[in-house]
Amino acid sequence: MAATGKWSFAEMVMAAGRHPVNSPLWHWLWGALLLLTALTAQASDLSASVNRDTIGIDETLNLRLRYTGSESGGQPDFELLQQDFDILSRQQSNQYQVINGRAESFVEWTLTLAPKRQGKLFVPSLHYQGSVSNAVPITVKDASTTPGAGDRQAFLEVELDKDQVYVQEQLLVKVRLYTTIGLHDIATEPLQIPGAHVEKVDEQRYERRIGGVSHAVYELTYAVYPESSGELKIPALSYVAIAGRRDPFSLFNRNTQRLRLRSQPKVIQVVPKPASYSGAHWLPAASLGIVQSWSQDPKHFKVGEPITRIVTVRAEGLRAAQLPPLPRLEVEGLKTYPDQPQQDDQVDSSGVTGSRIETTAIVATQPGDYQLPEIVITWWDTKTGRQRATQLPPFRFTVSGSAAGAKPDQTGVAPETRVNLTAPTAEDNFWRNLALAAIFTHLFWVLYFLYQRKKRNPSSRLKETPRTDSGGEASALLQAAGDGDAAKLMAALDNWLHSRWPETRGQSLAEANRNLKLEDLQQLQELLSSALYTTPPQPLDRQRVQLLVERLIRVAKSKQKPVENSALPALFS
Repeated sequence: MAATGKWSFAEMVMAAGRHPVNSPLWHWLWGALLLLTALTAQASDLSASVNRDTIGIDETLNLRLRYTGSESGGQPDFELLQQDFDILSRQQSNQYQVINGRAESFVEWTLTLAPKRQGKLFVPSLHYQGSVSNAVPITVKDASTTPGAGDRQAFLEVELDKDQVYVQEQLLVKVRLYTTIGLHDIATEPLQIPGAHVEKVDEQRYERRIGGVSHAVYELTYAVYPESSGELKIPALSYVAIAGRRDPFSLFNRNTQRLRLRSQPKVIQVVPKPASYSGAHWLPAASLGIVQSWSQDPKHFKVGEPITRIVTVRAEGLRAAQLPPLPRLEVEGLKTYPDQPQQDDQVDSSGVTGSRIETTAIVATQPGDYQLPEIVITWWDTKTGRQRATQLPPFRFTVSGSAAGAKPDQTGVAPETRVNLTAPTAEDNFWRNLALAAIFTHLFWVLYFLYQRKKRNPSSRLKETPRTDSGGEASALLQAAGDGDAAKLMAALDNWLHSRWPETRGQSLAEANRNLKLEDLQQLQELLSSALYTTPPQPLDRQRVQLLVERLIRVAKSKQKPVENSALPALFS
């Protein structure tokens, strides 16, 4: 070691160990350690800086994070940063520079941040390769207090169509994005309001001039239904978009910028239902109407022929789910078969218009004059602020024909027949008694013979079968299928079904099919529903309907055929 005159740091430490602590060698060693520590700290450093520390809630700032040291890949963990800020863009660059003959290399991250709330925020300390950056305080103010807010190239506007609403009344919220620059890839967060039902009803794009400057407008309309009274808060909405022209031949699109726009929150007062309202159901609507229609002319109403009544309730400003069911139709002499109600919501820029459609098949069992009772719905007019009632007046009609199931009059017996009915003589009684005895004896031997045969062959007992109809309902069903009238076919199908399976009486077609599980019946029900309850109605496929009806009747007969123990196989299957 003495030959070279060079000492390693380890050898100097060992040599210092053989000298007193206050010797010059120890002082030199401590100085070298402090210098080495300072150089190490300078060689590995992580610093944070921002271009603005006071911004508006709808503005952005740039965070620059620089690491000086031996970079080995990766990036800092930005998860803590996302608690108070949205990261709109993120770029990374590696640089090498020489200043005053001193070489320096570093890696730098540049992030565009948008605050999530107002107040005093902090860019937190971030960690990378064992280094920790400094925290940076940020002051976030309201957008209206930020200088130059009126000269922005893109901004959001929220408009409410009312200053006050009733509970469950429709409130229209319009959110408009104005821009004078090209924006694309616009990402919107859905409007969500605690304590209210929200539904998007319209989306439009148009242009509007503001202060002589043309703005492109992207407008969304929401229908909001508050569920309780009190203050309803419309929260601020955030839109993220890309500004600038995208270059299809560039992988990085450096000419584009990611923007985050934020709207102002709104508060509206929701008042409860008026104490003076006397309706059975609370229905705050802009308008409400009731109309009825018939499957055929009700002036020609005959006994036993079905006719379908369709009643539609339509309300502007209410959803279909808010409309109440209509009173059940109960008129003596009329059989009614109500179907499942249909609900439909139509939406546009003016909001929601809900409809409830109730369809009932009516069959008269007696001729005469009938009257269907009136239908009255009480509702609250939100335009005039008063209670109103919409009425469907009573409907009168006459049913012609004979009573269902009536038998011809058999009381018209000829007079001469009645006068010849004299009391029987003793001789007549003898021969009558002898004939009766012979008949009873014959019946006795027949029953005895059948009993003995059944006793010898217990396997020949017939299984209990469901009720079989006389064929009249099946013939009527086949005829209705050939006519192609959906309403008549529906009524004939109900009559045949309830006659064939009496346990389904009082059940709708859908309920009966769930119990019977007949595939042909399910297909026939779908065809009838499309023909009766869709708008516009779908025409019946007569050929398919006839095929389904024939198969349905054939399957029903095969299910009710008694099972016998026969020695010979059937000739036809």
